[in-house]
Amino acid sequence: MKLLAGLLSPYSRKVRIVLAEKKIECEMEQVDVQPAENPVNAHNPLGKIPTLILDDGTALYDSRVIVEFLDSVSPISRLIPDATRDRVAVRRWEALADGVLDAGLLVRYESIRDKKEQSPAWVGKQLARMHRGMAQLAAELSEKTWCHGDRYSLADIAVGCCLGWLNVRKPGGVDWVAQYPVVARHYEKLMERPAFADTVPPTPK
Repeated sequence: MKLLAGLLSPYSRKVRIVLAEKKIECEMEQVDVQPAENPVNAHNPLGKIPTLILDDGTALYDSRVIVEFLDSVSPISRLIPDATRDRVAVRRWEALADGVLDAGLLVRYESIRDKKEQSPAWVGKQLARMHRGMAQLAAELSEKTWCHGDRYSLADIAVGCCLGWLNVRKPGGVDWVAQYPVVARHYEKLMERPAFADTVPPTPK
C-alpha cells in the first residue's frame, strides 16, 4: 500500500497514527495538492489528501474511510469498537474533531487570500463553529482518561490530531490550546504515545 499524504495535514496525521498503532507497513509519498494539477488527481478525483492506494490499485479517500479500512484489516489494537453504540460514539467524537478542523482550515485559507477579498463575517462564522466545537470537546472530556469508555480509541486520535494542528496553525490568531486547557491536557497525554510523538507536524515556514 502507499499513502499519499502531507506532513502538515491533520487528516494525513490521523491515518499515519492509525497505521503506527496497528503496526501496518505502508509506504508514504509526500505530495503537494496546492497546484490544480497534482499527483493525487490520478488516484483521487477530488485531488485531496490523504489518499490510500491499495495493493490492487484501488484508491481510498477521506481519512474516515481510510482509518475504518485500516482498523478492519488487522486485529492489532482495535480502535473502532464493534458494538453499535460504542462504535457510533467513537465516530461521533471523530466527526466533531474533524468539524473543528474543517472550520479551522477555512479560516486559514481565507487568511491567505488577497486582503480585499477576505470576508470578516465568513471568518467570524467559522471561528464561532470552532469555539462551539472546542467547548463541546472540553465538556465531554472533562476529567475522563479517554474520550470514550475506558480505553484509547480512534476518538482520542481524532481529537489529538485536531489539537496538534490548532497548536501549530492557530487559525484566527487564537491560542486554542491555552483557551481550552482540558483538551490541551488530553493532547499532552497523547503525546506520550510514540505514534503521536513521531508524527508531530513540522513548524510551517
